[in-house]
Amino acid sequence: MGLNFTIKDTEEESRLIRLRIYSAVVIIILIVMVLVARLFYLQVIRHDHFITLSQSNRVKVLPIAPIRGLIFSRDNVLLADNQPSFSLELIPEQIDSLDKTIGQLSRLIDIDEDSVNRFKKLRREKRRFESIPLKFNLSEDEVARFSVERHKIPGAKVIARPYRHYPEKSTLVHALGYVARIDEKDLQKIVESNYLGTTHIGKLGVEKAYEDILHGHVGHQQVEVNAQGRIIRVLERTPPEPGKNIYLTLDLSLQTVALSLMQGRKGSIVAMNPDNGDILALVSSPAYDPNPFVNGIDSKSYKVLLSSRDTPLINRALSGKYPPGSTIKPFLAIAALMFGVRDVDEKTWCKGWYTLKGQDHRYRDWKKGGHGHVDLNYAIMQSCDVYFYTLAHDLGITRLNQALTNFGFGFKTGIDIGGESTGLVPSIDWKRSALNQPWYPGETLIAGIGQGYVLTTPLQLVTATAALANHGKRVLPRLVYKISDPISGESTLLPVATPEYVAGYKQEHWNFVIQAMEDVMHGAKGTARRSGANAAYRIAGKTGTAQLFGIGQDEKYEKDEVPEHLRDHALFIAFAPARQPKIALAIVVENGGGGSSTAAPIGRKLLDHYLLDESGNLK
Repeated sequence: MGLNFTIKDTEEESRLIRLRIYSAVVIIILIVMVLVARLFYLQVIRHDHFITLSQSNRVKVLPIAPIRGLIFSRDNVLLADNQPSFSLELIPEQIDSLDKTIGQLSRLIDIDEDSVNRFKKLRREKRRFESIPLKFNLSEDEVARFSVERHKIPGAKVIARPYRHYPEKSTLVHALGYVARIDEKDLQKIVESNYLGTTHIGKLGVEKAYEDILHGHVGHQQVEVNAQGRIIRVLERTPPEPGKNIYLTLDLSLQTVALSLMQGRKGSIVAMNPDNGDILALVSSPAYDPNPFVNGIDSKSYKVLLSSRDTPLINRALSGKYPPGSTIKPFLAIAALMFGVRDVDEKTWCKGWYTLKGQDHRYRDWKKGGHGHVDLNYAIMQSCDVYFYTLAHDLGITRLNQALTNFGFGFKTGIDIGGESTGLVPSIDWKRSALNQPWYPGETLIAGIGQGYVLTTPLQLVTATAALANHGKRVLPRLVYKISDPISGESTLLPVATPEYVAGYKQEHWNFVIQAMEDVMHGAKGTARRSGANAAYRIAGKTGTAQLFGIGQDEKYEKDEVPEHLRDHALFIAFAPARQPKIALAIVVENGGGGSSTAAPIGRKLLDHYLLDESGNLK
């Protein structure tokens, strides 16, 4: 029996081959259709989108930061400048490893840990494509070393930018303030689109208050970049609008002299033009150099300033709160005349102390043996405490409060840079609300000599003094009087604020108190007669001494035995020439002792400097 074997089925093989070929053709056709459909989608339907993406990879829109406006003194001295400086900046989206990049840069440039931490903080606040500064103020050697290795460090670049510089250093810091890097709090307050490309903003003083005017408006430019993100050419440019220049009311010469007279002392000097409120000098001592703050002061130096017992960072002129001491007496004297509780000829017997009816506690006068029979003029001239104890008792705390608040005590003056304290003029309601305690008659007596709860700032004190000089016209203090456009050169004078008036006083009241203040300086028994001696003009002034701690009834104040930080504050207010005043002063010397021995001589030197020429004649 034979076997039937099929060695090769040609027909079946042919069928399988054809099937495979057909399947491959179908698959190829499907793939081609998918590719064609995708190409159609990309090239036709999404054409505009991908053209835009392609263009944005090649063309970047970059902000151009405006040049910050300059600040000048009233005598055209440059106080805040923009100086060129090189900074090392990184663009996060062009960096694969930040730690690796910083490591590469650290071999070329000295980068401290604070700079790295600040960069990382800014990186969280900025967008990835924005350039973020890592280090400021590179030296020429550092720039040269970086330039050689630049091609190896993508995303890093050195930028030349103008940075704020204060040539007068500490002389004007409490008036000017300073600029520093933008932080999270700043970002919440600014229009971010106008600060693209800007790294700094005003933090204090004039720099902060006039930020909108000084900053300017951001510009833009379209640039073509290569694959590494480097600019090849500029396609289109919209220039920024620079900030406007500002002119201060400050007299730099007077400011410099005032600061030198306070050298080694703590306290404040504020000088004002009583006619229009222009601040001629604003000194808070000790001061500090603002330049290190611009690009970030190192933590060690900042801790030194922050922990100093002399507290140089505090602006004593605006926010320092001091008992006014006897400088308050002219204001209470004129109030007593207005309210009719005193007559100019009425006398009080001063035996060196005063007691309230039915009490044994003695409220002592500064003169142990007393002043004898004292009228109002003599009480101001000799600063008789007993007279003003009785005057305050007769006024009562309600009218005393009204008398002082009429002159602006207890309220912010409204100066154009802000940052000031209100001070304090106590009242029955205030004590009940703040301390939940009743008001005691003895506290009225203490308030009558500017002690106890009464607190004032040097700025309030000079503003009130100017109101006395003006016979009741209260002017608003200001530090900026002119704005100038750096491109056109056009200047705009800022209007003087409408003054307020202290109502209810008669002309003879003003004349009487001003004459009494002249007698303080020029009278035979005036407390500041030594400081007023041989003056080429008449000065109206008042000294003050503010005690910082209580003394027992039978104890005696021994200056040399008291720690320096507990010694009396020395105060002085004045205006001159007395009948046609051009300048008003308020001086506080912390722990300086007596106002007549410490503060008044400083006042005389400042008045001479401002009012007299080199020959000693009135200007």
